[in-house]
Amino acid sequence: MDIAVFLAVLLAAALHAVWNAMVKGGGDPLLSITHMAMAGIVFASIGVFFVPLPAFAALPWLLLSVVLHTGYRLALVKMYARGDMGQVYPIARGAAPFLTAIITFLLIGEKLGVAGYAGIVALGIGVALISLKGSRLGDLDTAAVTAALATSAWISAYSFADGHGARVNGSGPGFAIWLFFFNCIANLSLGFHWRGREVWTTWKRQWPTAAGAAFMSQLAYFIAIWAMTKAPIALVAALRETSVLFAALISIVYLREPFTVWRGIAAASIVAGAMLMRLG
Repeated sequence: MDIAVFLAVLLAAALHAVWNAMVKGGGDPLLSITHMAMAGIVFASIGVFFVPLPAFAALPWLLLSVVLHTGYRLALVKMYARGDMGQVYPIARGAAPFLTAIITFLLIGEKLGVAGYAGIVALGIGVALISLKGSRLGDLDTAAVTAALATSAWISAYSFADGHGARVNGSGPGFAIWLFFFNCIANLSLGFHWRGREVWTTWKRQWPTAAGAAFMSQLAYFIAIWAMTKAPIALVAALRETSVLFAALISIVYLREPFTVWRGIAAASIVAGAMLMRLG
């Protein structure tokens, strides 16, 4: 992987961890995501004036991506409602490269080398360890872990759809901007359906945080989609999961969640697996 792509994806990973912490710290994850969509549609509406219309062949992938991202956002809300960020975030992000590698191999024939499969093993170990809550070996929050794994499945599906869709479109940035635009519409529709007037009554207090989170979210994924047109999708997806390191630090310092030896070992294992997959 080219060094410029490598560094760009690391930046995207850091941004992703920060905006997830802002959603988790906002109190109501659904409201936070709806507020992000309110701010994000402004950014996306400006962006569409600077990119061409999507290629006709890319439209099915764009539609599929919107559906998959909507499912992901709903799963994210459920995940954060059930578990600590320091527990569920690494599971969701750590399992995703494993699933993405399988999907890309089966559907478009992208293969990993020995290092890549070694990375899968390391990721599996990390996912198993991070499922342990606190410092007690047997303390497993089944509901939180299940929600995190479901979120991981959505991540894998949209990673493939977005990476392949951007390639079909011929322009990663163009695909990304239009995806942001339609994603915001979908998120706003769901948010207003379930929260109604509460979205407006809380907007005045939350808009600065929402705007910052929306900008970081779009920038992070803009970088990721661009990178998927320059390197194998599974490798980009794997490298993005270095965000677990940033998330671990944020969950301890900002969200005041407990740090345990198991969480530290698990995060290191997941990151080692992601790096090995990048080499694969």
